[in-house]
Amino acid sequence: MADATTFLDTLPPWQAITLVVGLSLAGAVVFEFVLVRLAKRYVSKTDTQFDNILVQELRLPLVVTIALAGLFLLQFWAPNVVAALPLTEAQVSAFFNRPAATIVVLVWAWALNQIVNRGVEAVKDKGPRYDFAPVFSNIWTLVVLVGAFGIVLTIFDIEITPLLGAAGVAGIAVGFAAKDTVANFFGGVALYFDDTYKIGDFIELDSGEKGSVVKVGIRSTTLLTRDEVLITVPNSVLNAAKIINQSAPQRRKRIRVPIGVGYGTDLDEFEALMGEIAAEESLVLDTPKPRMRFRSFGDSALEYELLCWVNSPTREAKAKHELNRAIYQRLNGAGIEIPFPKRDVSVSGGGLPERRDRDGAERPVVPSEATDGGSDAPAERAGTDTAARATRDE
Repeated sequence: MADATTFLDTLPPWQAITLVVGLSLAGAVVFEFVLVRLAKRYVSKTDTQFDNILVQELRLPLVVTIALAGLFLLQFWAPNVVAALPLTEAQVSAFFNRPAATIVVLVWAWALNQIVNRGVEAVKDKGPRYDFAPVFSNIWTLVVLVGAFGIVLTIFDIEITPLLGAAGVAGIAVGFAAKDTVANFFGGVALYFDDTYKIGDFIELDSGEKGSVVKVGIRSTTLLTRDEVLITVPNSVLNAAKIINQSAPQRRKRIRVPIGVGYGTDLDEFEALMGEIAAEESLVLDTPKPRMRFRSFGDSALEYELLCWVNSPTREAKAKHELNRAIYQRLNGAGIEIPFPKRDVSVSGGGLPERRDRDGAERPVVPSEATDGGSDAPAERAGTDTAARATRDE
């Protein structure tokens, strides 16, 4: 290095500057057309794409740094040459050093930001664990911008300590003014680490809203309901709410179809018929196998449930519709009774109307019950008048 300094001191100032800057530019050209091409040829043979991203994004800042290195090397290799220029030290710094350093900082900030952003784009579709990766991409962009801004201010000898104090005060004010936004942001981060849901999952909130997750952002999560309506829910609300993820741990969902049949029904025949109906329905999965469960003895029916599986929570309503239709038609065809509540009302001339239940028991009915809430039907009015006359006779 001493020999280089001695050699440059023997040259006229402009020749020494031209030589150093020219060597820097030549080094940048060699790096661009030789080393970068060799690196691209090597990374093209690997399976991962992250090394391709690194080579592509680091090419520009490295070339620019090498090209501008001559301006900084002159300060160390040939200080006498710089001193011989018809410029003051402040002018050399203002017109050469600081602009060159600012360019280097900006291109490196751009490259580092692009490396992370492209890496996020490469992994966000590789699994549910990376669904919140765009959130960290935005955080990284903010960090790079603030860091680059602070370094540029330092290069131009601008004191940043007062700015840091002002930023602290402003941060407190912004924190109070935008507390909901901050809560949503950290709520999104918490949801990511909890791995609560991912894009495409069908979730249900404790407030009753349910739908498929179509977008996960820094501030909110968007759901698409079965009515094709978008619901935007703040992440802070989701973080504090009870969430039922019907798509996890597997996307299939078990559905329950309640059925009641009359007492005296042949249960073996009935259960076999229900199994045939479930097996014939295309929306019902073959595995796990559909099954019948006898739940309880009801007031007027034997209470059963048909348990079967569909391949997605979004198919539940359609599957229940098809199964209910098939059950009704097949039970009617097989002569199996589907009980439903019945009430027989009789009117006697000597007292209050009597109601006869399905089991044959009779009990008096008050006039308001016999008239069904004030109905104007002739028969009901007659029953009320008869009861009133019987009361007066007594």
